[in-house]
Amino acid sequence: MPLSARRDATPDPYAWMEQRDSDEVIQHLHAENRHTEQWLAAHNDQRGQLFEEIRGRIRETDLSLPAVWGPWLYYQRTEAGAEYPRYFRSPRPADGSLETDPQREQLLLDLNLLAGDGFLQLGDFAVSPDHQWLAYSLDRQGNEEYRLYLKHLASGNISELPLDRADGSLVWANDSTTLFAISMDESSRPATLWRMQRGTPAVRVYHETDQRFYLHAYRSSSEQWLILASDSKNTSEVRIVPADEPAADWQLLSRRHSGHEYHVDHGPQGLLIRSNDRGENFALYRADPLRPLRPYWELLVDVDPGRTLEDFSVQQHGLVLHYREQGLPRLEVMPTAGESYRVEMPDTVYSLHVQGGEEYSSPRIRLRYESLNRPAQIRALELAGGSQQILKQTPVEGPFSPDDYEVRREWAIAPDGTRIPISLVGRPAAMAAPSPLYLYGYGAYGASMDPWFSHARLSLLDRGWVFAIAHIRGGADMGEAWYQNGKLEHKHNTFSDFIACAEHLIDEGYTDSGKLVIAGGSAGGLLIGNVLNQRPELFAAAVADVPFVDVWNTMNNPELPLTVGEYEEWGDPNDPEVAERIRSYAPYEQVREQAYPALFVTAGFHDMRVQYWEAAKWVAKLRHHRTNDAPLLLRVQMSAGHGGASGRYQSMKELAEEYSFLLAVAGEGSNQA
Repeated sequence: MPLSARRDATPDPYAWMEQRDSDEVIQHLHAENRHTEQWLAAHNDQRGQLFEEIRGRIRETDLSLPAVWGPWLYYQRTEAGAEYPRYFRSPRPADGSLETDPQREQLLLDLNLLAGDGFLQLGDFAVSPDHQWLAYSLDRQGNEEYRLYLKHLASGNISELPLDRADGSLVWANDSTTLFAISMDESSRPATLWRMQRGTPAVRVYHETDQRFYLHAYRSSSEQWLILASDSKNTSEVRIVPADEPAADWQLLSRRHSGHEYHVDHGPQGLLIRSNDRGENFALYRADPLRPLRPYWELLVDVDPGRTLEDFSVQQHGLVLHYREQGLPRLEVMPTAGESYRVEMPDTVYSLHVQGGEEYSSPRIRLRYESLNRPAQIRALELAGGSQQILKQTPVEGPFSPDDYEVRREWAIAPDGTRIPISLVGRPAAMAAPSPLYLYGYGAYGASMDPWFSHARLSLLDRGWVFAIAHIRGGADMGEAWYQNGKLEHKHNTFSDFIACAEHLIDEGYTDSGKLVIAGGSAGGLLIGNVLNQRPELFAAAVADVPFVDVWNTMNNPELPLTVGEYEEWGDPNDPEVAERIRSYAPYEQVREQAYPALFVTAGFHDMRVQYWEAAKWVAKLRHHRTNDAPLLLRVQMSAGHGGASGRYQSMKELAEEYSFLLAVAGEGSNQA
């Protein structure tokens, strides 16, 4: 059994768990893992069966859709039994096809050889413009600190680049000798841009001093400009330099002022700038790169009060506008020649975005499209006419038809009268009667939870479960205002929206409290922790992955990684009113004596975003205060970070573990396949 863990001598009796290097802490985490494993051992057969099911649905040996660039096709191959992909290139066929030549292909990078038996995360994979060099970055702990490497593709020689605490991003200049990288400060904030050349010391180009701002560098779509963005949660400042002149001075577009967000790219129109200076739904401007300052911006697309301009993509042959409208992504194309049009998709609930893989000069772009019952498709969209072609569909091995699963959209009513969308999928029989239901939520940082397909999820759906996504405020599922109304002083809307969704699903007969499971990760774990404190009787079980549950103590400790940058999302606790507001909803602070449902919690020991102790302290406090003995499990990945295990089979095992827990505590439905 886990240690009792309680000490009453301090205001926070579990603060001692924050001593990462303490033998007592390590022993406690191992004790929690043993307790979890002992509980799960009674369900090993089902855990093993679930793993084999999940594994059996994926095509273990497969080839990604090749990306076209210059004289090459670039792609990756997965192989049965291998945890990681291998990266290749093959000469580009003269007929313009995407057929690779196994006899002439070149192996660029084998992550399996690099990983061994440990953790490995590939950060960036950047081939030089002359196709002679590969720059890449590796995280070997899960703490998101990367080492940088340079490989000469002709000789195979590899050298490590001399930059400590790199964030993993890499950007080439057009000379194929100059490389830009970013290092993090002591708080794990990407803060300093470096210009690097082989055999010479790195040159510091720019340092961001404001703890609220993070650096990000990238090449423009046209490959003519390098762009450096410094962004906080609500404010931007962007600089550019010609990609042919990497040592030149960086030009500022618009000096930062609080609340002004903008994003920059370059195409045939010149500089393109998405900005919220005319309204929260964003407008699109263009500017001459030789006169990039704000007074010279020309309005191209005005703010639309009915929808949010989330992003844009630019090609030589057209401009694609990414809108958020009525809870769904919408794409509108402005061809270089011809009339504008909307891209139409076959499903009513879906995920859609522009995916790379085509050159800037290509007359087409690639779209990634999927829905709750339809595996991801890569589609080619002809910019001039709008015709679509499916280039690749993610296979599902074994018996499978999307028509076996029904997809619906429901609308819950929040306490303030706001309609909250819910996306659902399940077999028709499960949708028709109270069934075990897995309700997922996030609700933070303006992240939209567009419906996605999951091979693993089929193991629940085929056992009579229903899966649902609550598109709550705090995300941007319904546009920018949706995000703004779920942060700072409006954060309570996130929690009440989610509870309203749960109650709606019960009231409509999809499930009942004895079968309703809720789940969320990171900031979504904060959501789960809060609603468990508010309405524990409403749920049968919960899953909280790397949960941000100790928000009160974390936000009051500016020495922790990334804390100061979070003030614009949660508020600055140096303001007493803000401090009290955060404390009022902080899951860890609000744990009290009551019965809690079954709970499965995960943490990563090397997680720099949400420290492992948040989950460990929360579980210990729940174990002390709860008035019942429902299963309460903590799984700490001692060699991983925020994203969990790095290998694909290890990730499958993690899902099988979670699902076996849920089936044990919430049961199976009545329509097993």
